[in-house]
Amino acid sequence: MRGCPICDRRFSQSSSVTTHMRTHSGERPYRCRLCKKAFSDSSTLTKHLRIHSGEKPYQCKLCLLRFSQSGNLNRHMRVHGGSTAPA
Repeated sequence: MRGCPICDRRFSQSSSVTTHMRTHSGERPYRCRLCKKAFSDSSTLTKHLRIHSGEKPYQCKLCLLRFSQSGNLNRHMRVHGGSTAPA
Protein backbone atom coordinates (compact mmCIF):
# COMPACT_ATOMS: atom_id res chain seq x y z
CA MET A 1 0.00 0.00 0.00
CA ARG A 2 1.42 3.37 -1.03
CA GLY A 3 0.43 6.73 0.37
CA CYS A 4 0.24 10.29 -0.83
CA PRO A 5 2.92 12.32 0.99
CA ILE A 6 0.62 15.36 1.04
CA CYS A 7 -2.77 14.06 2.22
CA ASP A 8 -1.94 10.47 3.31
CA ARG A 9 -4.53 8.92 0.99
CA ARG A 10 -3.59 5.28 0.38
CA PHE A 11 -3.33 3.44 -2.96
CA SER A 12 -2.55 -0.14 -3.93
CA GLN A 13 -0.62 0.85 -7.08
CA SER A 14 2.18 3.37 -7.43
CA SER A 15 0.70 4.58 -10.74
CA SER A 16 -2.43 5.60 -8.82
CA VAL A 17 -0.30 7.71 -6.48
CA THR A 18 1.28 9.41 -9.51
CA THR A 19 -2.12 10.24 -10.98
CA HIS A 20 -3.43 11.37 -7.58
CA MET A 21 -0.46 13.70 -7.06
CA ARG A 22 -1.71 15.71 -10.04
CA THR A 23 -4.72 16.77 -7.93
CA HIS A 24 -2.26 18.57 -5.66
CA SER A 25 0.02 19.96 -8.37
CA GLY A 26 -2.69 20.90 -10.86
CA GLU A 27 -0.76 19.15 -13.64
CA ARG A 28 -2.96 18.16 -16.59
CA PRO A 29 -0.72 16.48 -19.18
CA TYR A 30 -3.49 14.96 -21.33
CA ARG A 31 -4.93 17.55 -23.73
CA CYS A 32 -7.83 17.21 -26.16
CA ARG A 33 -6.52 17.90 -29.65
CA LEU A 34 -9.92 19.28 -30.70
CA CYS A 35 -10.83 21.79 -27.98
CA LYS A 36 -7.57 21.96 -25.97
CA LYS A 37 -9.25 21.04 -22.66
CA ALA A 38 -6.71 19.30 -20.41
CA PHE A 39 -7.04 16.37 -18.00
CA SER A 40 -4.94 14.82 -15.25
CA ASP A 41 -5.38 11.24 -16.47
CA SER A 42 -5.73 9.57 -19.86
CA SER A 43 -8.98 7.75 -19.06
CA THR A 44 -10.79 11.03 -18.43
CA LEU A 45 -9.50 12.33 -21.77
CA THR A 46 -10.81 9.16 -23.44
CA LYS A 47 -14.29 9.77 -21.96
CA HIS A 48 -14.13 13.43 -22.99
CA LEU A 49 -13.26 12.57 -26.60
CA ARG A 50 -16.63 10.81 -26.89
CA ILE A 51 -18.26 14.25 -26.70
CA HIS A 52 -16.59 15.16 -29.98
CA SER A 53 -16.95 11.78 -31.69
CA GLY A 54 -20.52 11.08 -30.58
CA GLU A 55 -19.46 7.55 -29.62
CA LYS A 56 -21.91 5.89 -27.22
CA PRO A 57 -20.57 2.40 -26.49
CA TYR A 58 -22.90 1.59 -23.56
CA GLN A 59 -26.39 0.44 -24.54
CA CYS A 60 -29.43 -0.31 -22.40
CA LYS A 61 -30.46 -3.89 -23.13
CA LEU A 62 -34.08 -3.04 -22.30
CA CYS A 63 -34.84 0.06 -24.40
CA LEU A 64 -31.70 0.25 -26.59
CA LEU A 65 -30.86 3.83 -25.53
CA ARG A 66 -27.10 4.45 -25.79
CA PHE A 67 -24.70 6.31 -23.47
CA SER A 68 -21.15 7.63 -23.69
CA GLN A 69 -20.27 6.59 -20.12
CA SER A 70 -21.08 3.46 -18.13
CA GLY A 71 -22.17 5.51 -15.11
CA ASN A 72 -24.83 7.23 -17.19
CA LEU A 73 -26.18 3.84 -18.27
CA ASN A 74 -26.25 2.64 -14.66
CA ARG A 75 -28.17 5.77 -13.60
CA HIS A 76 -30.57 5.30 -16.54
CA MET A 77 -31.37 1.75 -15.41
CA ARG A 78 -33.34 3.22 -12.50
CA VAL A 79 -36.09 4.18 -14.95
CA HIS A 80 -36.54 0.46 -15.56
CA GLY A 81 -36.64 -0.30 -11.82
CA GLY A 82 -33.08 -1.63 -11.59
CA SER A 83 -30.11 -0.26 -9.71
CA THR A 84 -27.47 -1.20 -12.32
CA ALA A 85 -27.25 -2.33 -15.91
CA PRO A 86 -27.79 -6.06 -16.50
CA ALA A 87 -24.69 -8.08 -17.40
